[in-house]
Parts: sequence; C-alpha cells; structure tokens
Amino acid sequence: MSTPTIGVFALQGDVREHRAMLEASGVATAAVRRPGELSGLDGIVLPGGESTTMYKLARAFELFEPLRAAVRDGLPAFGTCAGMIMLADHIEGGIAGQETIGGLDVVVRRNAFGRQVDSFEEVVTFEPSWSDAFDFPATFIRAPWVEKVGDGVEIVARARLADGGVRIVAVRRGGLLATSFHPEITGDRRIHELFVDLVRRG
Repeated sequence: MSTPTIGVFALQGDVREHRAMLEASGVATAAVRRPGELSGLDGIVLPGGESTTMYKLARAFELFEPLRAAVRDGLPAFGTCAGMIMLADHIEGGIAGQETIGGLDVVVRRNAFGRQVDSFEEVVTFEPSWSDAFDFPATFIRAPWVEKVGDGVEIVARARLADGGVRIVAVRRGGLLATSFHPEITGDRRIHELFVDLVRRG
C-alpha cells in the first residue's frame, strides 16, 4: 500500500490531536464531515467527545448511514472514548433512541467511570495479539468501559479500579480497534501506530 489516508470524524472531539498523532505515524489525514469525504479513505478515527451529540450531528450532516455502511463493508476504524461507544453494537446507559455505527460485538456502559470530575490517569498494559505488549499512560475522561464481549472480539487492555475491580478498556475485532481512554492527548503515539499497522495490513 502507498501512504494510507486516514480520516478523522470532525463534527466533534479531539480532531486536531488525532490528526497530529496519525501524521506523526506516517500517514496522510483528512477531516470527515460529509459523506463524500469518506471516499478514498483507508481508515477512520472516531474521537472522544459526547456520543449522543456525535450521533445526532452525524445524522444531521447525513454522514451516519454512509459511515455505518463503510465500516460494515470493512473500513478499518479506531474509536476512542465516545468513539468506542459509536463502534459498539450495544450500549448500557445511553439515551432513548441512541444509535451507534456498530461493528464490535460488545456491550459498552456509557460514562461508566463517572463524571468529568472523576477523570483520572492510570498505566494500563496494552496486549495486542498482533504486536508486542507495552504499558501505556491512559487518560480516562467520562469514560465508558466494556461490560461484555462477543465471539471474535479480542480484549486488548484492562484497567484496575480503586476498589480492586478490573474492567475492559480496549478491544479489537479485525480492523476495528476501540479504547475507553484518550491516547491522542498523551503525546505517546504507540496506539495510533498500532491502528496504522492494522490499516496497512488491510
């Protein structure tokens, strides 16, 4: 593959930060706000933000169904925080009628780690089956967690809670990758590089 182009859903969220991480990882990037901007992409990032607002804006800009179809047809996608919710097939704690793009057979609990004031950082061990394991400084901001995974979904990272509990915070199926946390704000681009590797693998 020549230099891949990865789009970033640009109606809400850390668009600039994701584009900077991706470009530092050796790919071209494009902001995606309209259906026509999906054309020619080799992958897409769904950033953090507010998942209900993201889906409403995607509907308003007529992007939702084309994006859902593209992911269903095999476009690699990386969702962070609210982006994880957007890629989940099932949501707990969502608003009435909230829709997702889907693709990951998981149950995700929205705002599971608490409100903005409950944001925290924790080093988690990222254990992708297609690369070496590494410790990553994860930042959780009104973050979801994964309550259940279906067949074919790989658990990539877990976080240990203050009460001793353990929660799933990163999953992958094929070219779809999702994290509860915000790797784009850490200055550490290793997870973005893993997604770029998935894109290059096709």
